[in-house]
Amino acid sequence: MKVFYTLFFLSVFIFSGCEKKETQTQMPPEVKVYKIVPKDVPVVQEWVGQTLGAEDIELRARVEGFVESIDFIEGTLVQKGKLLYTIDAKELQQKVIDAEGQLTAAQVTLVQCDNDVKRYRPLAEAGAVSQQMLEIAVSNYEAQKGMVESALANVRLAKINLGYSRMTAPITGIIGISQFKIGDYVSKMAGSVLNTVSDVDPIHVRFSVSEQEYLTFMRTAMKEKDQSKKSLRTPLDMILADGSLYDHKGEVNIANRQVDASTGTMMLEASFPNPDMIIRPGQFSKIRAVVAMLNNAVVIPTRAIMELQGQFQVYVVGEDKKTQIRTVKKGPQYGQFTVIESGVKADEKIIVEGILKVKPNIPVTPQDMDIPFDVVKTEGQ
Repeated sequence: MKVFYTLFFLSVFIFSGCEKKETQTQMPPEVKVYKIVPKDVPVVQEWVGQTLGAEDIELRARVEGFVESIDFIEGTLVQKGKLLYTIDAKELQQKVIDAEGQLTAAQVTLVQCDNDVKRYRPLAEAGAVSQQMLEIAVSNYEAQKGMVESALANVRLAKINLGYSRMTAPITGIIGISQFKIGDYVSKMAGSVLNTVSDVDPIHVRFSVSEQEYLTFMRTAMKEKDQSKKSLRTPLDMILADGSLYDHKGEVNIANRQVDASTGTMMLEASFPNPDMIIRPGQFSKIRAVVAMLNNAVVIPTRAIMELQGQFQVYVVGEDKKTQIRTVKKGPQYGQFTVIESGVKADEKIIVEGILKVKPNIPVTPQDMDIPFDVVKTEGQ
């Protein structure tokens, strides 16, 4: 009898557990849904670019000698005309002295030749000396004038070379780390680049766009009613290496004259304000631009899209609160949203969370969720 009661209660327990489990599985699963509302979506494209100064001027030695002094702090702002380097000028100073001595000697000889002409001219007119002697004196005078001009040019050249021993900043800008130190020997060889000065406000960025992207730029610009916008001067954003968005907007100011046939791309150069001089030449960054606007586009959260064997699908909750699986065609992606070109339409509800709980044609308990959609503000908004 004891065994009988034990088996009875055990069967009741198992039966009740199964009944409870069956009851739980029959309850519609809760899912979070997003109602499709048409939106104006910017089509954004990005390109990798590299920064360079508005002017990047190399400081090259134009005379030979040892570096005597470095008169700046590396990596700082220098003003145009500031003394940067001094090169040993003893030999150059001696060349100036030699050139000036030769000029003086030539000038003295010129005075003598002039005196000869003045003396021979009245004598030749009186017949005291031959006309040939006068002509020789005049020729000597003219030749000596050329010697004086040559000597004067040598003095100017010697002084110019002496001036090259003092290197000054050609522009106002940031100067880099010196490639030569005090005591190093520099020459006029191509490799003797002492330093580089860069004007970094504005900072320039070069990047390449495909031929198709360039044509899209131009066609979009041609549609503008405002004549001032019919160019490549689309507002640009710059994303820095740490992922942050640069505070200032830029615009394209130069387009290369031709497409590179080997790569099918065109080089563009953009300009960004850089008042704080945070951006330096040589940095890599991403350039982002809104190339078009899709009006009244159907957009859904990207995480609602499933991929299966190359096809993209979403779950739609119908008015009867049953699930439907749809195959969709994806368009451009913007942030956490994706444009859908076909497969769903406005006002339908898409399952965003709880996808793993459902399968096609089953009832669900939908809960509406709101996901903010932030658009890029274009010029004029």
